[in-house]
Amino acid sequence: MKTQIKICGLSTEASIDAAVENGATHIGLVHFEKSPRYVSLERAKELRAYAGDRIKTVLLLVNADPKLTGKAIAEVQPDILQFHGGETPEWVKLVRAKSGLEIWKAVGVRDHAGLLKTNRYVGAVDRLLFDAPAKALPGGTGTSFDWSLLAGHQHQVDWGLAGGLDPDNVTDALTATQTPLVDVSSGVESAPGVKQVDRIAAFCQAVRDYDASNH
Repeated sequence: MKTQIKICGLSTEASIDAAVENGATHIGLVHFEKSPRYVSLERAKELRAYAGDRIKTVLLLVNADPKLTGKAIAEVQPDILQFHGGETPEWVKLVRAKSGLEIWKAVGVRDHAGLLKTNRYVGAVDRLLFDAPAKALPGGTGTSFDWSLLAGHQHQVDWGLAGGLDPDNVTDALTATQTPLVDVSSGVESAPGVKQVDRIAAFCQAVRDYDASNH
């Protein structure tokens, strides 16, 4: 089975084209003003329309209130909504039921006990994204966590791996975790928020090389 690839924090048509042309399965649009990858809802709508049905579009929100959440869904019409803050299982389950959208929740992993706590989202989300613990920003910081924490973990919902991935370490991450999806942002940039087409290509190629040698 081919590993799914999400290129997150895109803000240009060229970066979307690079993701599509290199075989990524998802793009991420970040609507969180503190992020260097922030796009307005108007810009997110344009980018989502540009991507069309060539690739799945994920809209990322962080602790958005109900009004903003509803407006974002209505304006951008993403394929998937990703929550990346302190949203509760009850809230994301409600959004999932009301919107009919596929819902992802990013969770920071610091230790084994924290990993087990993520099970409270089972039944509320369609996918968990295991990421490095939040710091000044909830994600996109280029830091990873101890992947060995995932060894032997009994996943009860679809999942993916984020946090500090780049073209040079994604093979090691896949080997260590056998994750079905990898999510990269800062690892394919030349500066915060500035995507590099060649690094997107290199990241996707590394994943496909891993798939070819392991399946």
